[in-house]
Amino acid sequence: MAEAKAAAKGKKEAPDTLWSRRDFFSYAGWASFLGALGLSSLYFTRLLFPRVLFEPSPIFKAGNPQDYTVGEVSTKWVKDKRVWIVRDDEGIYAIFALCTHLGCTPRWLRTENKYKCPCHGSGFTREGINFEGPAPRALERLKIAVAPDGQIVIDKSKKFLLEKDEWTKAEAKLLA
Repeated sequence: MAEAKAAAKGKKEAPDTLWSRRDFFSYAGWASFLGALGLSSLYFTRLLFPRVLFEPSPIFKAGNPQDYTVGEVSTKWVKDKRVWIVRDDEGIYAIFALCTHLGCTPRWLRTENKYKCPCHGSGFTREGINFEGPAPRALERLKIAVAPDGQIVIDKSKKFLLEKDEWTKAEAKLLA
């Protein structure tokens, strides 16, 4: 019997592994499930805070009426606001610089006394009426008013269409 004990002492036992194969895959499955649940929760939480694009105000002040000469088209606001301001004998009106064909920005050609779209060649008179090219209708006029401080206020969110006979409305033209 002493020999059996001595033989048992000399024999090393295999160390127990930390996890069995079954435990490892069980924990890996739960970890994957909880990870997917956590990511789904993050994405859902992100939906609660929508992406909002803050656009500049469509209303802007364009200076005093006396800044605009009779018979001239002001291109001062075309680059920043996409607006021409025209003063004629009757008053002042604002034209939205957006071609009614495909939305390009026409150019004011002073020598030819017309707006000309560089994309497809539509032409518009000084008043904004289409007379050549593929543009289906006239340019849009914008709401124009005078602020209490005497400056011209243009609202790009309110548009007036010639074909609906809206150019004759009081807000479409500032009488001077």
